Amino acid sequence: MGLGNQKTERLSPAVKRTVFAGCIGFAVDFFDIYLPVLALAPVIGYFEPPGLSATASTTVYFFTFAATLFGRPCGAVIFGHWADKMGRRRTTMISIAGFGLFTVLIALLPGYATLGIWSLVLLIGLRFVDGVFMGGEYTSNNTLALEMVPKHRRGFVGGVLQGAFPIGFAMVSAVTSFLLSVTTHQQYLDWGWRLAFVFGGLLAFAFLMFYRTVPESPVWIESKKSVAPLKEVFSGHHRRNLLQVFVMMIGFWFASQVASILPGILINQLHLPARVTSDTFLVGSIILFFGFVGCGMISQVIGRRRTIVLSGLAILFGGTGLYYVLVARALAGAPMIETVIVTMAFYILIVSPWGIVSTYISERFPTHIRASGYGIGYSAAVVIPAFTGIYLLGLATVMPYVFGPLVLLVIAGVLVITGALMGPETRDVDMNIPVALEATEQSVMPGQAPA
Repeated sequence: MGLGNQKTERLSPAVKRTVFAGCIGFAVDFFDIYLPVLALAPVIGYFEPPGLSATASTTVYFFTFAATLFGRPCGAVIFGHWADKMGRRRTTMISIAGFGLFTVLIALLPGYATLGIWSLVLLIGLRFVDGVFMGGEYTSNNTLALEMVPKHRRGFVGGVLQGAFPIGFAMVSAVTSFLLSVTTHQQYLDWGWRLAFVFGGLLAFAFLMFYRTVPESPVWIESKKSVAPLKEVFSGHHRRNLLQVFVMMIGFWFASQVASILPGILINQLHLPARVTSDTFLVGSIILFFGFVGCGMISQVIGRRRTIVLSGLAILFGGTGLYYVLVARALAGAPMIETVIVTMAFYILIVSPWGIVSTYISERFPTHIRASGYGIGYSAAVVIPAFTGIYLLGLATVMPYVFGPLVLLVIAGVLVITGALMGPETRDVDMNIPVALEATEQSVMPGQAPA
């Protein structure tokens, strides 16, 4: 088939359904991830000892969210292995059922008044297990979706998959806002927050029913099967590929962590009203969908490697510049509208490059270890940036706390650029390499398609 025909061919209904499932699955995943951030925030004291200080309560609140983040790399390792061994579709369905079940179990938890400190321990423990299953969902689901589309559509599809983040965030915001508006504070404390978690579980099970109509990846079916996917990922040139992806992703995660702590800086350090801050990030997240897709499409035109290098430069120079302007102007008494606009521009600039991530990492590994390589490369790199709060406290001993993120943005930009330059261009990699050719991949330059 000629290149011109490839670019005009239509996606089959099965492929469209798989891509749609990939996006919705990631959105449901993000819905459950952000449930404790929004739905539990007004009632986190329900699980805490009475009389806890505001600082200690905030620490418990963020650790509840962090438990999910630490569970995701574990899930990526476990389910990535099984996605390569027994198939993407079956592994995705198991992970969806798992995080749906544990989300519902959280809704049934009694509070501190009933179980004492075990209430908090169970909450954090269940969120960790929840995170394990969530890590499995996108590890197998995203690789399945990307394996189903032709190479000239992968940039767009990868951007759409990452676009699930604002969809999931908007959904959990809407559900939480609705429940808070129709209940009193006591009602929300007694049962309102539970409904949000029940809804999250039911959403997962509804998606599971739909996912039964998604076919298995023909690329995986026709590929050779690895006896030990994890061992292969950490061996030979695959280990070098993983290291390159790991360096790049630490940079991406550092930029993402700065974006995550920005609301707290705006409210507590720059004194932007909480409601204005929330609305700013809600609108910014909606615009971010188009940023993800746009970056994915740009990578399809100029290449993944070049786009990632440009993204690193944007974080290094544009991100640090906008953040400095944001903080300096806000401290000088800039109008609120200016702070909102600069915040939104900064947020979109440093987070939009994530639209390239799923596609690029999937293209860096051959089919028989792709889910393992993708899952570990995507998720394990979050561990070091996850301690951003501690790094900022350390930086505060030598510079004002509010300017600490500038250092992290510089590190993020440098690591993204370095990681991209360590690897090859992947835009033209064939994911559907025949079995006979895949067996000869050791003689091929890492990340490049066989001739």
